[in-house]
Amino acid sequence: MIGDKAAVRNRETLVTAREGAVDRRENAVDAREGTAASREREIRAADATQAAADDHMAMLQQANTRLVIATLEAQKLAEQLGKAKVQLEGAKLVAEKANRAKSEFLSSMSHELRTPLNAILGFAQLLEAGSPPPTDTQTERLQQIIKAGWYLLELINQILDLAVIESGKLSLSRESVSLIEVMRECQAMIESQAQKHDTHINYLPFDHGWVASADRTRVKQVLINLLSNAIKYSRQHGTVEVACSATPERLRISIKDSGAGLSPQQLAQLFQPFNRLGQETGDEEGTGIGLVVSKQLVEMMGGSIGAESTVGAGSEFWFELIRDVSPPQSAADNAMPAMLSPQAREGAGRRRTLLYVEDNPANLLLVEHMIENIPQLRMLSALDGNHGIALARTQLPDVILMDINLPGINGFQALKILRDDPATAHIPVLAISANAMPRDIQRGLEAGFLGYLTKPIRIKEFMLALDMALQRVETGQDGTPPPASGP
Repeated sequence: MIGDKAAVRNRETLVTAREGAVDRRENAVDAREGTAASREREIRAADATQAAADDHMAMLQQANTRLVIATLEAQKLAEQLGKAKVQLEGAKLVAEKANRAKSEFLSSMSHELRTPLNAILGFAQLLEAGSPPPTDTQTERLQQIIKAGWYLLELINQILDLAVIESGKLSLSRESVSLIEVMRECQAMIESQAQKHDTHINYLPFDHGWVASADRTRVKQVLINLLSNAIKYSRQHGTVEVACSATPERLRISIKDSGAGLSPQQLAQLFQPFNRLGQETGDEEGTGIGLVVSKQLVEMMGGSIGAESTVGAGSEFWFELIRDVSPPQSAADNAMPAMLSPQAREGAGRRRTLLYVEDNPANLLLVEHMIENIPQLRMLSALDGNHGIALARTQLPDVILMDINLPGINGFQALKILRDDPATAHIPVLAISANAMPRDIQRGLEAGFLGYLTKPIRIKEFMLALDMALQRVETGQDGTPPPASGP
């Protein structure tokens, strides 16, 4: 019995051991299967990582390829930009050279055209005002010569103005400009033209507080041009109305005529150079440049310009300027002091001497004729700067009239020599030249000339400038009498 029980226990133990072994085998199988699955996952993860790395590498290679291409293209672009820069600099040099050549040509053209005009207009003015007076027929012919001469000069001036503006070399002098003062000056200048055309100009009231920030001379130029056009193209016995209005920022001047008016097609062609809108064959002279110059001047001053018109009812031109709230400088502050004319000073004292340094015989003869009726004034002449300096030192004239373009040394060089010499430094020197562009005049005044007269000579302006110089002699620059004049 005991043996059977032991055998049963052994069998049970064996069975248990076998079952344990089976469980261990199953656990081992499960472990192996888990390990295999884990390895499979690791393999898949490694494969995915490798694939991602391969993709990233491919992207880097593509990016590197694009970078290389971009670098090459950038190098090519840099080379092209370098070439373009060289070409641009070359073009700029060519343009500057052309611009200088253009300016020199215009200055030369102005000089060459003004020189013969000086003789034409100068002697015509002398004949018109001569004694005995010309006959009615002669007066009519002289007036035609003078009219044509001043018209030709106007054409020259406007062409030069347009060229200077387009070259970008026109400089403006901004100041506070009283519109009522400017309008009064323009009224005096334009009145004779209005009378000739039997046109009445109606100036509506201007406020004394209307002040613009602009170039006074250029505002007058624009106003004169618009007023002149309104008079020329108004009806016979017509009326021109001038008005001004204001906003806090702007001032507008309007000039309305009673002419035939402009069609929409003509209005669209305004402000085009040399376009006279069909008036080329009319009785009125014109250049077709004035409006173009006016537009560019107004815009350079920060303003605007325009026109409205109705066929049969006339036209209205207007321009606006920037308003200035600061007090204006009175025109009287810059006005030339009133002086006696040389004729009125015939008995005022000893005889005065004018030295005219000029290489053109016609110009010498013209000035000689202009002063021949002034007994208290005699004229000496020199054909070049060196001769003029020698005469100034020996004769000590009261006033010197100096041409700029002289053989040998020019007028500027001669002026410097005279100023550096204590014996002649006190003598007032007036420049007179056919170099009449604004920069020429400015350069002359900055050099020390007492005044700068341009050819063709206007007799009244010449006499006024000569009178100013002689008055300077009467008192002396420092208020004491100057050295005695030569015999």
